[in-house]
Amino acid sequence: MSLIQTLTDPMNIAGAVAAGACFATIVTVAAPLLAEDRLNSRLKEVVKRREELRKKSRAELNKTGGGLVRPGANRWVNDIVERLQLQRRLADDTLSEKLVRAGLRGPAAQTRFYFYRAALPIGFGVAAFIYMTLFGDRFQLSGQVRLLIIMCAVVLGFYAPSLYLANRAQNRKDKIMSAFPDSLDMLLICVESGMSIEAALQRVGREIAPASVELAEEFALTTAELSYLPERRMAYENLARRTNHPGVKSVAMALTQAEKYGTPLGGALRVMAKENRDLRLSEAEKKAAALPAKLTVPMIVFFLPVLFMVIMGPALIRISEMMSK
Repeated sequence: MSLIQTLTDPMNIAGAVAAGACFATIVTVAAPLLAEDRLNSRLKEVVKRREELRKKSRAELNKTGGGLVRPGANRWVNDIVERLQLQRRLADDTLSEKLVRAGLRGPAAQTRFYFYRAALPIGFGVAAFIYMTLFGDRFQLSGQVRLLIIMCAVVLGFYAPSLYLANRAQNRKDKIMSAFPDSLDMLLICVESGMSIEAALQRVGREIAPASVELAEEFALTTAELSYLPERRMAYENLARRTNHPGVKSVAMALTQAEKYGTPLGGALRVMAKENRDLRLSEAEKKAAALPAKLTVPMIVFFLPVLFMVIMGPALIRISEMMSK
């Protein structure tokens, strides 16, 4: 009975309520002082993760090569270029852009380009001169014609490195764009699942590597640039500049706007993926529409003679038998 009276005593209840209120006030005031600084720890984790991504991306690029040219390769080529000052004599302002689009990076790629631009005209000219000297009499060519052929060989040797770079850049762009719409779909799934754009690019690059090594290389390089470039916009612009394709440029612009204005990235990627699929389909339709015109000459040269032989052959044989009788 004394315990019940103690618990039901108004003074005791008021004292318990006052004690609870004092304890709650003390906890409320002291909670910010006792709480851990989670913001700084999370920022440190973010910086640490970015450094890990940057180091890993660089290690993957150095391991796979990825079209990178090591600066220590072909020292004798570097010596020849430096002694003859070919970079100054054969200067090309757009060379860096062409090499990047072809997947060749580093100063050694420029050195080798200038070396081949200087060496191939000499090599082609000497080969044409030897051929004209040994076999020119067989074709009964005059001296002017022989000189013209040698000059054409020299000109071809001069423009051969540029033609090689243009062809390699075009093939590389075609390989990238063949797998780019599918990579955008995977990137959309990764972003909507809560992954950051760096982690999404790294994951998609790893998954798309069996289908397109070039696109995986570009994603890895973009991930590294997002980690150490001062502005993230520069990484997206570099991606568009290296690929030189309107589809990639539109995606880079959408990513830049999403970073700048905070627009939803998933919706932009979904629209860009649809546009790139339509663009790939339209390019396939253009190739299919141009196929009949390209097949005209082979059909005339190879198919029609055989067709005439099959049709006219039996009639000619019968006519010859009748004439012999």
